[in-house]
Amino acid sequence: MRFTSQTVSDGISERLFTLSDVPGVLWSPDGATGRRPLVLLAHGGGQHKKAPGLVARAHHYVKECGFAVAAIDAPGHGDRPRSEQDMRSVAVLREQMAAGRPVGRHIARDNAARAVRAVPEWRAALDALQGLDCVGADGPVGFWGVSMGSAIGVPLAAAEPRITAAVFGLAGHETLAEAASRVTVPVEFLLQWDDELVPRDSALALFDAFATREKTLHANPGGHTAVPAFELSSSQRFFTRHLVGDASAAAG
Repeated sequence: MRFTSQTVSDGISERLFTLSDVPGVLWSPDGATGRRPLVLLAHGGGQHKKAPGLVARAHHYVKECGFAVAAIDAPGHGDRPRSEQDMRSVAVLREQMAAGRPVGRHIARDNAARAVRAVPEWRAALDALQGLDCVGADGPVGFWGVSMGSAIGVPLAAAEPRITAAVFGLAGHETLAEAASRVTVPVEFLLQWDDELVPRDSALALFDAFATREKTLHANPGGHTAVPAFELSSSQRFFTRHLVGDASAAAG
């Protein structure tokens, strides 16, 4: 992991890094050292590691909870090069949307292909992040990601025993049910009742597929991008409950 820049604002340190050829960003309390919970943030399709919503979420978790928070660019997103397959997939998606055809299956297949590349990248990033003084090697790890973030996060949580709690959502069961059946950590799942990209039955089937005995469904009216702002506070309470729990609060 090579850090390329650092800025500090309102008590929050933001450090850009690269790990091999994968760009990422780490937010943490300025000057903090010692073990603390780490939350991994995965952006949605067409976004990047510093999408405004992701940055706002990271700042909230750092300021309100004292967590360290990290994000990386998914394959074909952000500062990463686009392959020919990435470009073809985007072209097909635009054609289908312009023709008014359903795009859910195409998105699910494309996200599944990206997840094959992204899961090992996230595991390598976690290895490197836990070697830092402001995170620690054995601290609890949470994962937040919806839409494409869930397409990557569900198989990641199934494969990575260091993840102890996860927020998923805005995704269906078609390519994720098998991985979900191996997720046993607490899950908070976001579902938009009128999602134009993910059929409601498919999202409900994915929620049902999670093997964990501690899972909560948050269903709200509206389309794919209309997740209510109050879900941010809900995720904060969820991660505080499961990442801090009975242990001492995050170090200052």
